Amino acid sequence: MASSNGLLRVSPGRRIALNGVDWTIESVEAHLGRLVLADGSGRVEARSFRWLINHPDLRVLENMEEASRSGLARQPRSLADLTPNQLERARIRAEHVLETATGFRDGHPSRARPGEPRPAYDPDLTTLTARRHAKAAEVKAMPVQEATLLGLKGLGVRTLEMLTKLSGESLLLACADGRWTRRRGGHRSITEEIREAIFAVREECKDRARITMAARHRLMHQYVRERFPDFPTEKIPSRYTLAVVWEEWFGPGGARPRYQRTADAAAEAGVSGRVVVHRPGQVLALDSTPLPVKLRETVFGEAVTATLTLALDLYTHGLPAFRLTLQSDTSIDVAMLLRDVMLPLPMREGWGEEMEWPYAGVAADVIAEFTGHRVAALPFFAPETVTTDHGGPYKNHDLVEAERELGCNILPARVLRQTDKFAVERQFSTIQTMLLEHLLGFTGTDTADRGADPERDASLTLAQAEHVIATWIVRVWQNRKLGEYAPSWAPGEDHSPNTLFAAAMQQGGFDLDFPEPSLYYRLLRKHHVKVHPRRGVKILGLWYHADVLDDPRFWQPSDRGGRHAGKWVVRSDRRDRRQVFFQDPADHETWHVLRWRGLPPEGMVPAFSDKSADALLEHVRANKIVARSDEELLPALLDILGSVTPVDEWPTQKEKKAGKKRRIARAREDTHAQAAAADREGPSPLPARMPASWAEQTRTIDTAVDSDRRRRREEVVLDEPVAPPLLEDALRRQHRFLLPLGPDDHIDQPLEENA
Repeated sequence: MASSNGLLRVSPGRRIALNGVDWTIESVEAHLGRLVLADGSGRVEARSFRWLINHPDLRVLENMEEASRSGLARQPRSLADLTPNQLERARIRAEHVLETATGFRDGHPSRARPGEPRPAYDPDLTTLTARRHAKAAEVKAMPVQEATLLGLKGLGVRTLEMLTKLSGESLLLACADGRWTRRRGGHRSITEEIREAIFAVREECKDRARITMAARHRLMHQYVRERFPDFPTEKIPSRYTLAVVWEEWFGPGGARPRYQRTADAAAEAGVSGRVVVHRPGQVLALDSTPLPVKLRETVFGEAVTATLTLALDLYTHGLPAFRLTLQSDTSIDVAMLLRDVMLPLPMREGWGEEMEWPYAGVAADVIAEFTGHRVAALPFFAPETVTTDHGGPYKNHDLVEAERELGCNILPARVLRQTDKFAVERQFSTIQTMLLEHLLGFTGTDTADRGADPERDASLTLAQAEHVIATWIVRVWQNRKLGEYAPSWAPGEDHSPNTLFAAAMQQGGFDLDFPEPSLYYRLLRKHHVKVHPRRGVKILGLWYHADVLDDPRFWQPSDRGGRHAGKWVVRSDRRDRRQVFFQDPADHETWHVLRWRGLPPEGMVPAFSDKSADALLEHVRANKIVARSDEELLPALLDILGSVTPVDEWPTQKEKKAGKKRRIARAREDTHAQAAAADREGPSPLPARMPASWAEQTRTIDTAVDSDRRRRREEVVLDEPVAPPLLEDALRRQHRFLLPLGPDDHIDQPLEENA
């Protein structure tokens, strides 16, 4: 058995393990310097003390009965279990013990305090026994209240004899009051029946809706009453005891039942293990939040709200990239943010040498030679896994396609589980506290905390705010000492995001690999279209064209097979719809810019986004200004033709069909006339006489039509219309040379002729 001072105690009955085999010490022959060991199979061996002490695989086993009786079944105490006040009181007691043992409060003559050693404790003039008796008398002479407060009450000679044999941490722990770190006794009211009831209620609550602790307490009462009828009701613990036990056994239980069930199902499936991040770029967390600072579009523009999108490396807790966008961000903004993570940040105007690339693994001159510019002190790497929430931009299929193009694994966070990306959520609050609160136009976290007029206070433009945040990240954040996010492999060291990245470079090296220049185009949205020989390509309702499309090789279907067989791939940037990009099939590094056909010469029309183009097309559709195909316009064209030239009026149909009907009708009329005349005149041997000519019959029909029209007009007009006066009569009544009438003149008074 190992003692408290680290010595090996050898006595009969002790159990030890040698090379994984349990042995029991049967007897100790101290005069011969050996002991007798016996294993469980009855084998007995005699070994020397020297052999036992120098054995490479020796382990002392504890008897559970003795360990429980002595309190050693729990982990040993340490100074960390004491509060600062308790530790200070233990140090004062240890100083009295050291003064008794050595004559000095600090335990050594080289650290003697003023006035030491005191005459009663001078090691050159007194013995250890005399000093123990002197210390016991000194403690007895102390005021009772002071001795009790210091824990020295009852300190006698025999206690000092035991304590003076200890030193270091063992002495401090021995001087600490045992009641400060005593073993927890548990809850005596939690019997086996109550324990079974508590676990039964917990299993039942997993599939139920969320209930209060009072309801769980009633369910526990019901379970005990039905399962254990003889159990005394008064011995059932109270609701408050149940709440304490529930939190100790199962945690605070703040999770909502729906998500707790999914977590339990994941644990049963074996996928609940946490991800251990051990290198930069292994997991990159993305998130967006409204920037709590009002900005201006331009120097004299209106105050606007921007969105801050962060990329956080979970290993170094550095911020390799960020984006500021007006209003809300889009999927293309997040895709370009991932591209920024892979690119080195150029040095900006006003940045000094202290902000240049500082990592010793790769010299700054080497990176500057590759990139063509000086590089700032901000890590860049290829992300391996991307963690996002379930916002619209992050679930967009275009962003998912861009992440696959970069070779990233997509690890979406669980719904309403902030713990899955708590680190990036925390950084927004830290950035606000350290930087954004000091900027003009700060809006606060709530409308009640907002200033009188943050829009009026706004002074930074979007570009200026981006420069301020970039400078702060490179100069402050990357060199900031990490607290709870310090690495587990260096608990006693101070680290920042830059030092962690430098340590990772020393451990695993640095891959000096830059993305291709065409990465921008490959992250854009794809469109599979056909090329029109004269109009170009149609992308989201707009036509785009360039001289390269006049090449006859693009007039034919593409050689592409599969789902989009025969079509060409064109990529668009939804932030600027003035042009799209077409990859040359013969040279994949060449990208052609196709401009919108409705644009005037370049530079005369400002950029417009996908949202503006959609609003324009929606406005056109709302006003029924819709571009329709010939098939859709066919019914309207038939209505117009039917109102102007019906089929019956076609010359070919008129001669053929109308002439035949007319002949048949004329013959029918002649037959009817002959029959009427025969009936009227009676039988006659001579046939009826035919009309003199067709013109006479036509005049008769015209006369009948005119008479009918005249009759209709006379029925509508009741009074006989009066003919309008002649123009000369009107001129006579209103002659321009006549004088106006006076107040005494009348209209019916005759005018006097002038002499």
